[in-house]
Formats: sequence, C-alpha cells, structure tokens
Amino acid sequence: MNRRYPQVVLFLCFAWAVPTTFAASVKLDTPVGGWRTGSAENEYFRQPVNYPASSVNTPVGQANTARIAGQIQRAPKTNEPGRLIVNGVSMPLKIDPAGRFDRPFSFPNGSNSVEVRSADGQQRRRTQFLNTSGGATPAKLRVLLAWDSDGTDLDLHLITPDGAHIWYGDRAVANGAALDVDVTTGYGPEIFAMPAPIKGQYLVYVNYFGGGYRGDGEGQEDAVQPLTTAQVTVITEEGTPNEKMETFLVPMRAVGELTLVKGFSYP
Repeated sequence: MNRRYPQVVLFLCFAWAVPTTFAASVKLDTPVGGWRTGSAENEYFRQPVNYPASSVNTPVGQANTARIAGQIQRAPKTNEPGRLIVNGVSMPLKIDPAGRFDRPFSFPNGSNSVEVRSADGQQRRRTQFLNTSGGATPAKLRVLLAWDSDGTDLDLHLITPDGAHIWYGDRAVANGAALDVDVTTGYGPEIFAMPAPIKGQYLVYVNYFGGGYRGDGEGQEDAVQPLTTAQVTVITEEGTPNEKMETFLVPMRAVGELTLVKGFSYP
C-alpha cells in the first residue's frame, strides 16, 4: 500500500477549505483549490506587445491552468492596485474599473498558493492547490519584476552565462530563456523564466525606460518622472526542497537609469 495517499487526501481537504476573511467579496475564477494537472497545450506565457500601451492581459484561448483571473466585486473606488501574492511573492495587481483581473502565470509543480487582496486590504481570497505538469517543462530559474507606480515603464534585462541578452526587444532566445511580456503601463509584473539554466554567472538589470504622463484637462499630456521602487525576486529550483528565493527593492529615480540589481551564479 502506498503510504502517501492519506497525506494527499489531507492536503486536498485543506486546500479546499482555506478560510479567508471577506472571501465572498473576491471571486477567483482560476486557480481553484485541489489537485490538478497542467498541460502545455494552450498555455502561453509570451504575449504579443503593441508598444507603447501594453498592459498585462491574458491571451485569447489561454488555458485555465495558466491563468490568474477573477474579480474584486466590491473594490474601493481608487486608482491604487490590488495585491497578488503567489507562493510568497507579493506583487501589485492592476484591476479594471469593474474590479476584474486576468493575467497569465506559469505555476511550478508541487504545492502552490495564490492570494488576491483589494487595494485597502479589506477584501481577499486565498486558494492552495497541488500542480502536476502535463508535459510542460517547469522553470528552474525565475526572475520577477514589479514596481509601485502606475503609468511608468520599467524593463527587466537578463544576461545569461552564454552571453544571451533577454529583454523586451528579444523575449525568447535559443537557450530556452524567455520574458513573458513587456509591461509599459505600470506595476508589472514582468517574469523571466528558464527551464534548463546554464551553469555560470547571471546578471539582472532594471531599466527605467519611461515616466508617467499627466493630463492638462485639454487632451494634452506632459511627461513626469515619478520616483518608483522596483521589486526584483530571484527564485531558483522553484517548487523543490532546494528552492531559494531572494527579493531586492531598488529605488529608480530618473528615466534612462539602468541599475545592476543582482549578479549570481547558478547553480
């Protein structure tokens, strides 16, 4: 008899019964609690970009196993973003005027948790599920960039040990590394993933590409350069007992600024 079965049953019961305050005010269409099998079919993580107005939107036809979607039903009337917390990484979550959100996300194998909070933190929902890959190669190296201002454009750049440069101008390279989307309208996140990292030195940069815009009420907009803080999270061996996560906060003060956030060796 396989002695792991009782543990799995207990986990699934817990995943479906996670109590959360104000959960009724947040609808989470996907993911849902339980045990599920992902599939590489219809799971897209590199979106087409129509510069300069790219927001984070899920591609048409995206599989539910690779989405975070739902609605904050009584979202406060504010321009502030909500919060998205995936496996302990907290990121701003841009929501539309109706309180809806929908973004692609590639989940690692094993236990995953997703929590969505309203801007004021009073409404939230959390779910936990066990993910098993249906053929997609999980990322052993992932780097996430988010930032704390709307209407601004930060860009994630990575240099891999073989000299490849992954950025918004070249989001998928021959060594398997890829950047999911170039967000130009504030907050992010932009996510770099690499299923089979090359051994050696990696460099992570953030570029403050463009400031926000302020309207004058007559259809004219003037560029402004707000201070924004970049949050960069580096995750290795995600979803395994050897997982390591580091988060860095970097003030970005001026458009054009290019900052080396982290240099690290893999493994």
